[in-house]
Amino acid sequence: MYFIYNILVYVASFFLGIIAKFNTKLGLFVAGRKLVFKTLANQISATDKVIWFHTASLGEFEQGLPVLEALKEKYPDHKFVLTFFSPSGYEVKKDSGVADVITYLPLDTKANARNFVKLVHPELVIFVKYEFWPNYLAALKKQHIHTISISTIFRSSQVFFKFYGSWMRKSLRAFDHIFVQDETSQQLLKRINFTDVTISGDTRFDRVLEILDRDNSLSFIENFKNNTTTIVIGSSWQEDEAIFVPFINASAEDCKFIIAPHNIKSQEIEKLKNSIKKSTVLFSEMEQHTDLSQFEVFIVDTIGILTKVYSYADIAYVGGGMGTTGLHNTLEPAVFGIPVVVGKNFTGFKEAEDLVQLGGVLSVNSKATFEQLMHRLLTDAVFKISVGDINRNYVQANGNACTKIMAYLSERVNS
Repeated sequence: MYFIYNILVYVASFFLGIIAKFNTKLGLFVAGRKLVFKTLANQISATDKVIWFHTASLGEFEQGLPVLEALKEKYPDHKFVLTFFSPSGYEVKKDSGVADVITYLPLDTKANARNFVKLVHPELVIFVKYEFWPNYLAALKKQHIHTISISTIFRSSQVFFKFYGSWMRKSLRAFDHIFVQDETSQQLLKRINFTDVTISGDTRFDRVLEILDRDNSLSFIENFKNNTTTIVIGSSWQEDEAIFVPFINASAEDCKFIIAPHNIKSQEIEKLKNSIKKSTVLFSEMEQHTDLSQFEVFIVDTIGILTKVYSYADIAYVGGGMGTTGLHNTLEPAVFGIPVVVGKNFTGFKEAEDLVQLGGVLSVNSKATFEQLMHRLLTDAVFKISVGDINRNYVQANGNACTKIMAYLSERVNS
């Protein structure tokens, strides 16, 4: 199987080069990897003490960031290398300065892995969540480099736990320790005799708890809200719009709506705005208006401010769950202690599954159930507060994953 895997990686590399000519995202994926080794050779010297962080994309980066920041603070003399597999992570963070070197991870061939590890020569390597690359892990193990995985989740359907998965089980042995999110993951690893495991929880909880300590004020949102009950709809897709736009148009309650769509292309924003019958203003046109409080709907056609916008919400709806694109982050609004509503497809997202069971995240499957739930949340203050408290308490109770991981790492990094 390992032999077949290596052949498939080379085949995929060949076809990616062809398809990339016709696909923008794949074009970034391929082009971004061409200068990786040159970048590493120019920015890392043989005498540098290096810690290497690898994440798949932006979500995993946010997940690992509390640990990265804690390590940077504790070991300021080390050089930090951050790699991404996906363009959606790298293109957003490549100029952020969060690490000394930020680059793509070359495809998982034996040669790439050998050259990458040689150039980076890390003292410590941290992979986040689902990253298991056999050739990189083999190269790290061969060099006896301390390697851990954090915020990891294992499921019985994964190849590690199948009769044909021995070659991937061997890759797991490259990890000196794995920090998992839950007991199920720990028990699955125990079944295959991997015992260097700690249940630390999810570092995303540490990340969202930090939000409470920041300045989340946005004067224009405060002006728009004007002390009125406000529903924030974050990261919405067309399938989500199909249930909330009719409610907005028919709503007689004294409330306002802020919509932050996932897709902010001008034609999609215009289409959304035209579907709403109530007075609506866009972020991009707000400077044309001296008093935003006169509007009932605010559409956020920009990126980077949704987390702060959630701080003004009395109720939040998180998109992605009415379709098949994948539910977006429910923890960001939950940390503010407000009710969170999602669509019908939330399985596979542990925190959403937990909170649906606890009653803090409320799932709807149609326009009718969305309308009924929103009406109750807007008219039953006791219910609304109790639902929000469940979310606040859940996030607070699941913090400190970073503290557990740092306690382990502090004994294994040379100052």
